[in-house]
Amino acid sequence: MNRRNFIKKSSIAAGATMLLSQLPKQILAAAKANDMPIGFQSWAVKDMLAKDFAGTLKMMAGMDYKLIELCSPAGYKDIGFGFLVGMKPADIRKTINDAGLQCPSCHFGSAEFADDKIDASIQFAKDIGLTQMICSTFWLPKTATLKDYQDAAVKLNKAAEKINAAGIQTGFHNHEFEFAMLEGELIYDALMKAFNPSLVKMQFQTEVINLGYKAADYFNKYPGRFISSHLSDWTADKKEVPVGQGIIDWKEFFAAAKTGGVKNFFVEMDLPNLKSSVPYIHSI
Repeated sequence: MNRRNFIKKSSIAAGATMLLSQLPKQILAAAKANDMPIGFQSWAVKDMLAKDFAGTLKMMAGMDYKLIELCSPAGYKDIGFGFLVGMKPADIRKTINDAGLQCPSCHFGSAEFADDKIDASIQFAKDIGLTQMICSTFWLPKTATLKDYQDAAVKLNKAAEKINAAGIQTGFHNHEFEFAMLEGELIYDALMKAFNPSLVKMQFQTEVINLGYKAADYFNKYPGRFISSHLSDWTADKKEVPVGQGIIDWKEFFAAAKTGGVKNFFVEMDLPNLKSSVPYIHSI
């Protein structure tokens, strides 16, 4: 490039930079929001994935999803993901990537964090390229005591030491039953006390709005304790609707998610709602 062309191109670049600096902050914020990779939880479309794994992944990518959260083939073998058991992790990863998606996170059954299975779980996570291993919940019986939950949390802390040493973050996913009172304390709060905050982060499921609990409140109450969130929206009479059409204040949610430390968002709803949620999330 000669000196004249260099000066010309430099002037154009400088002018573009000045123009960008003069754009309204709202426009710049919207552009930044549109770059946020939105994910989906594979459970919602597991039957379609079983019939056509590659094709369904491409369909989801076509809806502008960038991330998939998988479910462990070993742990979910009998509940929808057995079709992946005979597939090499490297091939699963390649199929996901070829569809234009990334898979940073996966749900594992609580048994897969036990001493005799944790090494195999970590190896699968490394082979598939995960950065997060999420315990789907403890699935304790209805007769469980608060100590039972605390003991289960201690066991996950122990597994998380190995997971952390492998360079992967451990997470815990809530369902509605963690938002119940037990022996005078909310189970979720008891778990937050029992988990080692440097080893186990939380994945918040927004569905508990149906019980009166807001994700934003917990992101603010426990700053930096979260790794991801499952997104779904609901009406006042507890009907599932696309994100933005229910009672959740999503602007408040995303603002508080920064305080909570949330890194990934995975929409988890029926297919029509999965499709209709993306434009709204980008719009805010």
